[in-house]
Amino acid sequence: MMKVQIPSGVTVSVSGETITVKGSLGENKRAFNSALLKVSVEGAEVAIMPTQEKALQKKAALSEVSVAKEISNDIRGVTAYFEIKMQSIHAHFPLTTEVKGSELLLKNMIGERAARVAKIAGGTKIEIKGQNLRLYGTKLDDVTQTAANIRKASKIRKKDERIFQDGIYYALEE
Repeated sequence: MMKVQIPSGVTVSVSGETITVKGSLGENKRAFNSALLKVSVEGAEVAIMPTQEKALQKKAALSEVSVAKEISNDIRGVTAYFEIKMQSIHAHFPLTTEVKGSELLLKNMIGERAARVAKIAGGTKIEIKGQNLRLYGTKLDDVTQTAANIRKASKIRKKDERIFQDGIYYALEE
């Protein structure tokens, strides 16, 4: 049996196979498998325990740890944003970025006429200041998936990557 502490200012509720975490920055919902786990809120803790079926015990033990970590990530996300910093680099053609709805447009990538498109996952928000991009949101899965989508969209194919180094990369922390 695993327990996750609920800090003050955060509420956690369980209904059916969905866990809802609400905090000052928003809310996160997460599904779990009720055949493997029983999840309940007991005071200021979330209790996660495997069901009693023998055939599923190993799978339930792994799932128990995963769900506990996901709940703690959701709690952290609604109290302080998850953040990734990226930077656009160009040597040949000036690369411009623009957010349009749930997509990030990469314009003039190595001189291409059509803009490349990266999907923004979930409730991730993107701030663009010059060449710097700041991705932030309450759900870790969505923020990291958005960063991966941007990297994939900015990858240059069928050219020597030692020469054509244009693209959007993860920024180094100071």
